[in-house]
Amino acid sequence: MKKNLRKVFPDHWSFMLGEIALWSFVVLLLTGVFLTLWFNPSMGHITYEGSYDQLRGVGMSESMASTLHISFDVRGGLLMRQMHHWAAAIFIASMMVHLLRVAFTGAYRKPRELNWVIGCLLLLLGTLEGFTGYSLPDDLLSGTGVRAADGFLKATPVVGTYMSFLLFGGEFPGESIIPRLYIIHVLLIPGILLALIAAHMLLLVYHKHTQWPGPGRTEQNVVGFPMLPVYAAKAGGFFFMVFGVIAIMGGLLSINPVWKFGPYDPTKVTAGSQPDWYMGWPDGLLRIIPTGWESVIFGYTISWNVLIPILLVPPLMLVILMMLPFLEGWITGDKRDHHLLQRPRNAPTRTAVMVSLMTFYGLAWAAGGNDIIAIKLDLSINQITYFMRVAIFVGPLIAFWITRRWCISLQRHDNEKLLHGYETGIITRSPEGAYAERHLPISETAAYTLTARDRDEVFTVGGDTDASGVAAPNSRSEKLRARLSSWMYSHNVQKPTRAELEAAHHHAEHEAELQAGLDHPVDGHQFDDHRLRDTTDVPLRDH
Repeated sequence: MKKNLRKVFPDHWSFMLGEIALWSFVVLLLTGVFLTLWFNPSMGHITYEGSYDQLRGVGMSESMASTLHISFDVRGGLLMRQMHHWAAAIFIASMMVHLLRVAFTGAYRKPRELNWVIGCLLLLLGTLEGFTGYSLPDDLLSGTGVRAADGFLKATPVVGTYMSFLLFGGEFPGESIIPRLYIIHVLLIPGILLALIAAHMLLLVYHKHTQWPGPGRTEQNVVGFPMLPVYAAKAGGFFFMVFGVIAIMGGLLSINPVWKFGPYDPTKVTAGSQPDWYMGWPDGLLRIIPTGWESVIFGYTISWNVLIPILLVPPLMLVILMMLPFLEGWITGDKRDHHLLQRPRNAPTRTAVMVSLMTFYGLAWAAGGNDIIAIKLDLSINQITYFMRVAIFVGPLIAFWITRRWCISLQRHDNEKLLHGYETGIITRSPEGAYAERHLPISETAAYTLTARDRDEVFTVGGDTDASGVAAPNSRSEKLRARLSSWMYSHNVQKPTRAELEAAHHHAEHEAELQAGLDHPVDGHQFDDHRLRDTTDVPLRDH
């Protein structure tokens, strides 16, 4: 127990992103328990007679009436409702940013592939949990979302109608959907989330936390602070910071004002209605896909304009995310354990792939607000839709190319700093009249950090046949792997060799000797800081 309590964790601001997700989940549990004490998940129809005068006498479900009761009659009820909603938005946002940090730094490599898969599942379950939660008040906005979900289920080939009837207990809307969503929201998904978060944290401790490269940090150790007392105190303080920010947002920033929307009515839909932000990108794909894509196969209607953006692309994106560490491990053939993180620039192709996925997600997300964009910017919604249809394919390709070239340029810049030092901003003139900028060597700590990476090795195929002329097994897959390895690594700039670094060091020493021997006035002029100035009788800083 003492050994575990003294477990060392590295310290870096980017490691706090996962903690934001963890502590916002704790806030969700606390506020959710409060809300369950007053919420009534029933679709029974009543006439509202509460304290909100504008809706008094209006027919609505008991779930909607209990939501209004919590908001206006329970002390602190509206604060808890809004804290719960903001915590849900922050929970999913922080998980997504944490996932990006893990991907960009290569933290998902062996032995953490399973933890990466768990993280992707947590993101999926968090999204589903959010959808079931904001559907519970049975207001006009959330009811529209449930109606859309019913359409998505019915678009499933062959079994769609059966799935819809099973979930709704009959034809939409039925009398069962709110109680069933409530059980899913407060019992089923939270239980799975708790189990996966526990497994995520246990694997984190078992594998030990990754760390950024630096002096004294290796693949075999962890440099940081012990869990007790340092890390526990910092984590506890961070929990109260997250709690405080969410409380301020819940108290000052209105979110999901259901009293403005009114109760759900299947005959109505609000103009400009949009789901919570994390459900926006499938909605955007649905908005920009051309209409009328339908096929009739064996008597079953296949609605491609719903099937592709809702039932195919989101699961495909999730599978791509979960497969990333396994695909990278197969391409590279790297079976080693990795505990040191990589700078994104040192894995240009991986970074470019993630940025292209982000671009696809961002464009789809923006397309989910095409009507709002058209209204606010006074643009044609048709032109926005046509633009998004093209950009959703072209944008990720452009983002991939720009990102990879950018990372390779940064690699070259790092090598220049290692070999020639950093730019001082001081312009010097040689006795021959040539001008140059003085460079000084970087610190040993910075040099160690820049060189603490492996050289990339491009996989090559041994041959199609062995020495006996027998076809080599898996030769096609090996050729594919070689092509992917070349595509992934062939353009990378490798760190300087020892000989290059020694040559650069000797050259710097020689330059320093020349500097010491030639420190005298030349023509009475000195040029400093890129500004040409006469400085008569001041020694020239020679190159």
